[in-house]
Amino acid sequence: MDFLHAIWLGILQGITEFLPISSSAHLILLPVLTGWEDQGVAFDLAVHVGTLLAVVGYFRKEVSTLLYDGLRSIPKGRHVGESKLAWMVVIATIPACIAGYFLIDYVDSALRAVAVIITTTVVFAILLAVADKFCRGQRTLEQIGLKDALVIGLFQAIALIPGTSRSGSTITAGLFLGMTRETASKFSFFMAIPITVAAATLKLLDVVSEDLSIDWTAFAIGTLASFITAITAIHLFLKWLNQVGMWPYVIYRFLLAGYLVWVFYL
Repeated sequence: MDFLHAIWLGILQGITEFLPISSSAHLILLPVLTGWEDQGVAFDLAVHVGTLLAVVGYFRKEVSTLLYDGLRSIPKGRHVGESKLAWMVVIATIPACIAGYFLIDYVDSALRAVAVIITTTVVFAILLAVADKFCRGQRTLEQIGLKDALVIGLFQAIALIPGTSRSGSTITAGLFLGMTRETASKFSFFMAIPITVAAATLKLLDVVSEDLSIDWTAFAIGTLASFITAITAIHLFLKWLNQVGMWPYVIYRFLLAGYLVWVFYL
């Protein structure tokens, strides 16, 4: 892989993974629009590792507390410290893991289409706009319960469809459930950790089982580029969250859909 391609793909993954604009759609579209060769499973693994390290690194204190309290609660048989939130993150991850196990081949073959991306981009732009305008409330992370985790988890499962956006769908669900922007966004970021571990593990198994050759230099470049841009994107997203809300991402999604219609259908 050309090193510049690795850098651009890593940057693209890092920026879009945690913003509500769909990283999978952008990684599919960039090679299509530029005529580049598809980057392949091994490189997808690299950029996912980069974004995983970014979210763990940025929320290292919160993540260590959630992990520690969650494990402590097992032998005690009751919630300890932040263990309730930790288990809600685990529960919210289950629907996407189940859906991914049974549907990932169908998603990767039948749904990696421009028409699908255009449709999901528009539909979830509308849902995000409605949720941010009319539904957000004052609920905090401490108030997230089992029903909330399951609903947000189902929205994360739907995000397997390219163009939906994992962060966008889960933040939308959180807002519909009356959470603040910060609560919905942070819970979405915490959810990114286990689901990204699961996705990276599946991609690693694909690499091993298919005995794919790995360009280790491109792998390292993609990981580093996605890590740097992802940690920057998380910081700026949270910094500007209450000032700009979700509307810049809603507008961007509509512009992207319009551009794709113009390029591919007009």
